[in-house]
Amino acid sequence: MPKILGHSLAEHRERTRSALFDALGRLMSRQPFDKITLSDVAAQAGVGRTAVYNHFANKEDLLLAFMEHEAARYSQELSQALEGIQDPVDRLRVYVHQQALIKRDYHFPATGPLNASVSRATAGRLRAHGELLVQTLAAVLTDAMDSGAIPPQDPRTLVSLVHACVMGGRPTPTEPAAREAYLAALDTFVLRAVGAAVPDHAVPTVPPSHVEEPATPVPPAGARCPVAHVA
Repeated sequence: MPKILGHSLAEHRERTRSALFDALGRLMSRQPFDKITLSDVAAQAGVGRTAVYNHFANKEDLLLAFMEHEAARYSQELSQALEGIQDPVDRLRVYVHQQALIKRDYHFPATGPLNASVSRATAGRLRAHGELLVQTLAAVLTDAMDSGAIPPQDPRTLVSLVHACVMGGRPTPTEPAAREAYLAALDTFVLRAVGAAVPDHAVPTVPPSHVEEPATPVPPAGARCPVAHVA
């Protein structure tokens, strides 16, 4: 009999799903989705392969549940980060900053990294999860217009343009100095594009998201870079 995780079947079910989600997330950070098998996910999660089928019909079903869970979690984190910021322009800056730092596997544009690895129906449902972010950015932009911080524009069109700018370009650098320079340039570019004045203060600091792409550690001064041994 499989080991029960938790004190009840409901808790066991929730813990198993969380373990499978964590396992899939770790695997997707290392290899393409189409190379991952349900056996890989089960092994990474430390559960039997049949346990996966007790929760999900197939790999795409697991992916959809995982992305829905992650999208809701990230949206809540973003909302909490924006709650304490009153200035509408700073709210936009925080939104752009946070979006630029999301791991590429968590973006769902039509030509994103997952699009070619799943069925058309699944790709459409993945993009639909991005509606939470569309609503959040639309509200931020509308507040900025209402306050006079940016000129009146169609919010939905502006959302598409901002997302295309932030998510459609090259990946945000992970090397600290290059990352800082890229984020500063992106901040200025987006603000000018929407017609906002560029503030003379930095983007407000908010807690990092759980899906944030980590920066590459900087080696200590004087440290030697590792090199491959040549026989």
